[in-house]
Amino acid sequence: MKSLTVFCGSNTGNHSSYLQACDQLAELLVTRNMELVYGGSHLGLMGRLADAVLSRGGKVTGVIPERLVEKEIAHTGLTMLVVVKTMHERKARMAELCDGFLALPGGIGTIEEIMEVYTWNQLGYHAKPCALLNINGYYDHLNSFLDHMVNARFLREEQRSLLLSGDNIETLIDQMASTKIEFQDKWINGK
Repeated sequence: MKSLTVFCGSNTGNHSSYLQACDQLAELLVTRNMELVYGGSHLGLMGRLADAVLSRGGKVTGVIPERLVEKEIAHTGLTMLVVVKTMHERKARMAELCDGFLALPGGIGTIEEIMEVYTWNQLGYHAKPCALLNINGYYDHLNSFLDHMVNARFLREEQRSLLLSGDNIETLIDQMASTKIEFQDKWINGK
């Protein structure tokens, strides 16, 4: 993996471990010469992660809609800032620029973003790994719900396994890098 799209909060959350995870991830990305692709904001975990990568000499590409630039939340010190018209364009562009997707803790936008690329993966629109960085059990309830979906037979076990989850950044990135995803038509037609 040469680049990683990271979805995360525009707030910092209520625990220092979320900020520490940004610093640890930044260190890993720079050490492995991986570029960060993210939502382009200077706020919250988004800004912390971008600043942490940049301060270590790494490359950061932000993708942000015009409307958010107008609200002055765009990070102005990035390696590259891509300004698009809509949130849909933002997600599509972020997907084009990366080799995998990782969600750190965040709000409803973070959940929506990782679920969308997870769905695209399931439907065969891409074969890039998707993962949740489960700091302090932040994604425990989401993981439980996805398991519930499997038990209720709305999600196949093979599809469930396409969304990785872990609390150790290095192990999770290694797992993402070694994941080979093969699309199966049976997931679509129910066979």
